[in-house]
Amino acid sequence: MHRRARTAAWSSGLATALVLAMLAAATVGPVRIGLLEVGRATLNALAVPAGLEGGALRWVHPFAFDVERTHQVIVGELRLPRIALGAAVGFALATAGTVMQGFFRNPMADPSIIGVSTGAAVGAVASIVFPPAVPFSLQWAAFAGALLAGFGVYLIASEGGRTPVATLLLAGVAVQTFLGAVVSFLLLYAGDSLERAVYWLMGHLHTSSWPKVWTVLAVAVPAYVLVAVHARDLNALLLGETDAHTLGVEVERTKRLLLAASSLATAAAVAAAGVIGFVGLVVPHVMRLLVGPDHRILLPTSALAGAGFLVVTDTAARAGPAELPVGIVTAALGAPFFLYLLRDREVHEL
Repeated sequence: MHRRARTAAWSSGLATALVLAMLAAATVGPVRIGLLEVGRATLNALAVPAGLEGGALRWVHPFAFDVERTHQVIVGELRLPRIALGAAVGFALATAGTVMQGFFRNPMADPSIIGVSTGAAVGAVASIVFPPAVPFSLQWAAFAGALLAGFGVYLIASEGGRTPVATLLLAGVAVQTFLGAVVSFLLLYAGDSLERAVYWLMGHLHTSSWPKVWTVLAVAVPAYVLVAVHARDLNALLLGETDAHTLGVEVERTKRLLLAASSLATAAAVAAAGVIGFVGLVVPHVMRLLVGPDHRILLPTSALAGAGFLVVTDTAARAGPAELPVGIVTAALGAPFFLYLLRDREVHEL
């Protein structure tokens, strides 16, 4: 099948599955709502935007479906923002993970490999533990910490206008270790804020809102577009920097753009939802097995699969008698897969 036809087929299938997963997820909760009722409430909500009110879009529909008022509020104002945030965060993490695995030519690479997630953790925990010293909201403090860590690693690893991949990896490990110690130090002085800080570090979508959804998408979508434009160059980098240069790729410029896009997407996701591991590790690797290593196909399919994966895992996290942070569920699924990768004979190279 032609590449464009394969891309369209896989993308349309995954997009359809994502929509169905989001509708099914909206039926789950303390108040059980039927799928037909959820569909009607969703159509009522997704109509013509009439403007902003209290930070959330309010909609006007040319024809309103008959839905019980309580159900409309639960679906439109409580569940849909959470589901949409899960899809946006999964989209961002899977996009970043695809870039990192291609960039490092290793299926064990994930979005946190250059310290972005740990940097976000420092910013978020600092804003929780010492709020007077951090003049930002938790989300913006985490976003700033993520970007400072990611670009700090890049500056440390760069020398003479070049950024060797091996040096970048080692610098990322060193910075992650140091920032992890900073987080531990902050937790020692958390006091009454300890529970809130630890809960954030577990990764969750509990404090979802439409403004968070728009913020993540405002960063993740341009980052995805930037990577998609350079998908062919990312394919060339799989052959090695020397071969990529021979094929006409501006290697260092492309590496900077890919790292920037990946760091921005990861920073937005982690700032909105905390540290949610393994999405950027598991999803791109599975999709690579299914669609192959061509990033022109792999990028859109991984992004859509990542969105669906986090919607499903968050639904599982809140389906039980006690709601779990979604980071626990993704770790429970991702850790065994990570161990499988360790034993796989092709783990060191794509």
